[in-house]
Amino acid sequence: MNASMLSYILFSGLLLSVQAQHCSVREIIRYTKHLLDQSPLSCPCRETAVNSCSCLPIAEPGHELACFVEGTKHMLNTKALSKPAIARLNQAFQIQLDRNLCESLAHGNQCQYKTKGNVKEFLNKILKTYQAIHK
Repeated sequence: MNASMLSYILFSGLLLSVQAQHCSVREIIRYTKHLLDQSPLSCPCRETAVNSCSCLPIAEPGHELACFVEGTKHMLNTKALSKPAIARLNQAFQIQLDRNLCESLAHGNQCQYKTKGNVKEFLNKILKTYQAIHK
């Protein structure tokens, strides 16, 4: 392996770690796991169903941040889970969206989704998204 290839690999690793820092990956994973532990039993969520289940957007690729902002904002307005943890997540997502910090997640300020899911499904989407960045 020559020196230029080694420097390229090191620089790529540095960029990934910087992006992970700006995306608050560890903090978001920690808060999301905490909320998943608190989550009540999952309820069925259908677009047309009228029940007490919170139906939150499950984002299309590239629109995660806008949907995470929208979903956590909705969660703040309901009597669900830990308000401080949800508020921290909402704030982190809003900052990332406003400042375009997580380039792989933000392709616009509109939440685009085809399906909605319950709180557990929404939180699992957040967890999987940020775990993929963390790798």
